[in-house]
Amino acid sequence: MDVSLTVWTLTVVGLCVLIAADFFIGRKPHEVSVREAGVWTAVWIVLAALFGAGLYAAAGGAPAGEFFAGYITEKSLSVDNLFVFVLIMAKFAVPVRYQQRVLLIGVLIALVMRAGFIAVGAALIASFSWIFYIFGAFLIYTAWKLIHDARRQEHDEEYEEGRLLRLIEARVPSTGAWHGTKMFIRENGKRLMTPMFVVVLALGTTDLLFALDSIPAIFGLTDDPYIVFTANAFALMGLRQLYFLIGGLLKKLVHLSYGLSVILGFIGVKLLLHALHESGLHVPEIGIPVSLGVICGVLVITTVTSLYASSRETRREISEGAAPAKGRAGATDTSDKGGAEA
Repeated sequence: MDVSLTVWTLTVVGLCVLIAADFFIGRKPHEVSVREAGVWTAVWIVLAALFGAGLYAAAGGAPAGEFFAGYITEKSLSVDNLFVFVLIMAKFAVPVRYQQRVLLIGVLIALVMRAGFIAVGAALIASFSWIFYIFGAFLIYTAWKLIHDARRQEHDEEYEEGRLLRLIEARVPSTGAWHGTKMFIRENGKRLMTPMFVVVLALGTTDLLFALDSIPAIFGLTDDPYIVFTANAFALMGLRQLYFLIGGLLKKLVHLSYGLSVILGFIGVKLLLHALHESGLHVPEIGIPVSLGVICGVLVITTVTSLYASSRETRREISEGAAPAKGRAGATDTSDKGGAEA
């Protein structure tokens, strides 16, 4: 799709306006309610749907289909990010009223970094067609690693700070006290880093790692930088509200990593087939309608099986917890009867 500089500019300006409105509405630190999170989650989903409809009206079904496939893929991969975000919030004991601001700044940093990744990826694809082999192989490896991590239940482990974050904390003077939403303060003539800055940095660097698989994944669905960027932008900007909406449900999505591994593996195979086709071999290619169907189907099945497995585990725990209590009550009754008979 040929996108002019004017369209690019209008898109970026439009996104900045939306981000500014979101920031202005939530500028006062407060605890986000489920209702507020639900409303804003719906708003961002509707905005993404309207953008996709606009693509359909302006450029046809193919670009619109690529956008929706990329958006759904990025959204599902972003949900997996939330597991780590929860661990980061717990690790640094972020007050509930500041979590919204932390996530907003972290998402903005992630969006800027991903824009850079997208630019580099688009340049590589335009110059080297064989890069699809690398992207495809990397996604298949990532899919295998996701399954391996899910079996080890790494989501239950504590968050471990990266080397860069540890280096900054060791070199930059900091204070352990929160000072509202300030990231730096001045005490006794010294400029100190606050926990707010540390947490924002942790979120940004963490998303940088997640981008290493999400960007190749969406390039497996479309090689149009405009669609890749807008799909990432809409998926990320709704992530903050999604955190507060489904934060308590994340532990119930026990099969999410398996579903994401299937999606990444599928896109990896799609990329390899495309690379072989570009090399002159007559191999079948997977179209966007099939890709969209597979992605949506896997997510639906994963959600249903996750909720069923979580519900069954809950019933089992309740049953096991009730059984001993019943046994103890029975033993007490027998003892009482024996004492009465005596």
